[in-house]
Amino acid sequence: MKARHANKPYLSIILPVYNEEENIVPQYQHIVEAMQKTPYTYEIIFVDDGSTDNSFKLLESIAKKDKHVHVVQFRRNFGQTAAMAAGIDYSKGDIIIFMDSDLQNDANDIPLLVQKIEEGYDVVSGWRKNRQDKLLSRKIPSRIANWLIAKVTGVYLHDLGCSLKAYRGEIIRQVNLYGEMHRFIPVHASWIGASIVEVPVHHHPRKFGKSKYGIKRTFKVLIDLATVKFMGSYSTKPNYIFGGIGMILLFISILSGITVIAMKLFLHHSMIRNPLLLLTVMLIILGIMFILLGILAEIMIRIYHESQKLPPYRVKRYI
Repeated sequence: MKARHANKPYLSIILPVYNEEENIVPQYQHIVEAMQKTPYTYEIIFVDDGSTDNSFKLLESIAKKDKHVHVVQFRRNFGQTAAMAAGIDYSKGDIIIFMDSDLQNDANDIPLLVQKIEEGYDVVSGWRKNRQDKLLSRKIPSRIANWLIAKVTGVYLHDLGCSLKAYRGEIIRQVNLYGEMHRFIPVHASWIGASIVEVPVHHHPRKFGKSKYGIKRTFKVLIDLATVKFMGSYSTKPNYIFGGIGMILLFISILSGITVIAMKLFLHHSMIRNPLLLLTVMLIILGIMFILLGILAEIMIRIYHESQKLPPYRVKRYI
């Protein structure tokens, strides 16, 4: 991780980039124009996620002319989560702001997000209240996904998929990003006690380039949601879920076994020919396997935390 400097900017604006050559210069200009209207010191960090067009050349040219601009280039496409993690690692600001590089987020909304951070919130999430996207392929799947995520995680946001978000630096730097979990960053932040607020922001239709999102992304979100729920509720006590499933299976096996015996005693039904006997044996085996899997998961979790020296808590203040 890149070390933070003593003479650091107040804001770090991070933009993942993947094949956005037509949008980069206008987006950069919009950010600069918006920042010039504020008293904030800032840096702009573009993370080129393995672009195959002229995106990096344009970013390199901008960085040579503007000392506020930093460019991180990946060797290949690692995904948006990795790009955001790299942006955090190379950032120096007290407040970290994420936004897309496709001109759909409005840089003029940045001061609003910063104001909420200064009011005491740790995470400020943008809400594209008047979203300029296709209804069937983008808006409806997004609403369904946001509703489901809110029910499962307990983090109630209208628009979890909006890239325009602001984070208190000390909070976001405690969140470990991996896989494709960038859309769940507020959820991860809530695990360590972050206060979250949502504010309406402007949203513009895409003018140039091709969207990297589609309806298939919704299915990935649902799969990731299962991982998030497990990590949030059972990452430190996996035996609760595996052992719980095992105990349920064993309980069902007992009921099945009693049924087999009752059918033999009262209905004179052959136990050997009774398919419930096979079900009972399978449930007993599965139940024991799940309990043993939970114990194994507990051992692995303990080894992980002890090797990483990660405490099971996060300190907000020390007096």
